[in-house]
Amino acid sequence: MRKVTVFALLLFTFALSTACRYDMQDQPRLKPYKESDFFADGKAMRDLPEGTVARGQLKEDKAFYTGKKENADPNIQVETTTDASGNTLVSSFPNDIEEIPMPVTEEVLDRGEERYKIFCMVCHGPVGSGDGMVVRRGYPQPPTYHDDRLRNAPAGHFFDVMTNGWGKMNSYASMIPVADRWAIVAYIRALQASQNPQGFGNEGGRPATNSNTANEESNTNGTAGNTAGNGGGDQ
Repeated sequence: MRKVTVFALLLFTFALSTACRYDMQDQPRLKPYKESDFFADGKAMRDLPEGTVARGQLKEDKAFYTGKKENADPNIQVETTTDASGNTLVSSFPNDIEEIPMPVTEEVLDRGEERYKIFCMVCHGPVGSGDGMVVRRGYPQPPTYHDDRLRNAPAGHFFDVMTNGWGKMNSYASMIPVADRWAIVAYIRALQASQNPQGFGNEGGRPATNSNTANEESNTNGTAGNTAGNGGGDQ
């Protein structure tokens, strides 16, 4: 009986001591955004080492993430003009990539149409003619996508405008992910082809996408015809 009692006491003691774990449960630690007298700058949080890149955020594909050529020269002066409505228009595109840097599928075009209707159509109108609802109510009219200047513009220009803004148009980078911006560019190309089916893609024009996929699918599946009543997008 005595052995049982001693064993029970020892078991209780071990259980109690392991359950407390004071040093593990209440260890000294620094909380984010709190002050600390441990570091010289008085901050508990440490700055990331210079050059640190989050996993999956290296963004090595410059064309995809910026719409710019690999050897782009930021010092090149872009030529601009002003139209009758006061819009500042880009008339040279020395650093912008010519083609969409990802496969353009029917799903991509559908996504571009959806995103365009949400973010772009209110200004640029159903087919990209610059006659959106806010324009009809007095907002300055953006340029049409269907003049020679923008029909001949490289794909990277439209991506750049959505990313960085231009003139009266603010940046949409925080609202539209990179892939969706390219989807909108593909949809703009389909819109341009739908409004100028004879001349688009010929000498002096631009192909609908990097492999003419958008144009071909538009003709095959009626996508461009549908877009003519739905919308397109960029300034």
